[in-house]
Amino acid sequence: MNAPIEFCRIDSGNGATVLTLLGRWQIAQADQIAIAMSMLGKTLGEVRTIDGKGLGAMDTAGALVLLSRLRTAGIDPGTISLANFDPSHTRIVEVVRSRLPSAGPIQAGKAYGLANRTGQIASKLGMTLLGHVDFLGRVVFELTRALRQPGLLRPREFMAQLGQTGVTAIPVVALVTFLIGVVFAYLLGLQAEQYGANVFVVDGTALGMTREFAPIIVAVIVAGRSGAAFTAQLGTMKLTEEIDAIRTLGLSADQVLVLPRIAALMVTLPLLVFIGDVAGLLGAMVIGQTMLDITPHTFLDRLHTALDPKHVVIGLCKAPFFALLIGIIGCRMGISVERDTRSIGINTTSTVVQSIVSVIILDAIFAVIFQKLGW
Repeated sequence: MNAPIEFCRIDSGNGATVLTLLGRWQIAQADQIAIAMSMLGKTLGEVRTIDGKGLGAMDTAGALVLLSRLRTAGIDPGTISLANFDPSHTRIVEVVRSRLPSAGPIQAGKAYGLANRTGQIASKLGMTLLGHVDFLGRVVFELTRALRQPGLLRPREFMAQLGQTGVTAIPVVALVTFLIGVVFAYLLGLQAEQYGANVFVVDGTALGMTREFAPIIVAVIVAGRSGAAFTAQLGTMKLTEEIDAIRTLGLSADQVLVLPRIAALMVTLPLLVFIGDVAGLLGAMVIGQTMLDITPHTFLDRLHTALDPKHVVIGLCKAPFFALLIGIIGCRMGISVERDTRSIGINTTSTVVQSIVSVIILDAIFAVIFQKLGW
């Protein structure tokens, strides 16, 4: 077997600890060099001088491994002196040393207290909200331009987004709201049967599904489906520099990519909420016939009596605002993706969480407003 190649050793003398470099310190040997330096242990932290007399060759990769390992050991690379280096090797080390992220040693992360962490979270939340508001302003500006200059509108992209956000979402929306209607009617029926008030299940289900449950459930489905898709699509386009290419052509990325998505979502979400209303009531009707002795004819007759159209209208009016919120968050998080694939996953997850929380908060605000108005 070949003997292992020696790249470095620690020499002590005259009260000084010297790191002596040996052989070729180039990119091809970077992994072996890193292993060799890690085997020096704590002694590496005592080095103050590097001897390059035995150095056969060096490139920037080798110099980077050398200085990075010294920083990890707690040494400031700027305080290290070089001895017996070839002038070309000295220049390489100096160039790499000047470009290190920090001239000082790596410091252990500071543990922050509860108040400090709370402040950091509040600051990040505030910056996120400001970013969303700024993005909303840009979208409104582009929409105003499009209304003044209809030639800026992109009907083909808009129609494509209608299909992706609306038509393909119908099955999952209908299924989920149907099952919610079944569960809601079943739970109400368990209580109503005790008092012989089975028919009032229709009242509760109709009011709850049309005014609250269908809009929120559909918005949550769309947030997890279309909102996440917006972030992933735009994030991938930014990663592959397609957005930069659009801007290079003198076009507005907001006009080309963002506006059709948000406009399509604002059109399709009220329609999906209506489908959710119908599916939820059908689910309640199934439970009414199978468990509560309420025939479909009786169910529909009671529905016409108990359900005020204003509750349906209120539920449908919430949908465009939910859609605008989801679209703004989804598109903005996609546009703000960093230049790495990991950021796409992080921003996509963040989009879903932000959208769901924002929809629930906005629905609570609507509830308070409608209560004050007596609606």
